[in-house]
Amino acid sequence: MTKPPAPSTASGGSRPYPAHWEEVADLRVFRTTAEEWEKLLSWRNDMRRRGWKLLRVSSDGPEMVAVFGRTRNDRADRAASTP
Repeated sequence: MTKPPAPSTASGGSRPYPAHWEEVADLRVFRTTAEEWEKLLSWRNDMRRRGWKLLRVSSDGPEMVAVFGRTRNDRADRAASTP
């Protein structure tokens, strides 16, 4: 079974998303190869079920960079509805 990609540690402080996104959402950045990205369909679906939205996918050389986000309001609403 393929493991999900490791969360990114942005090198050089550059972010693959606009800075203002951090003001309204929790963000997760993942880097992986294009081949591995294709294999992670079930993992991506699981992220969506947990309330994360795929905001952006781009390439950085040989890597795919995926940004998932969840607004703070979505997180609060989800927590309130969980027993």
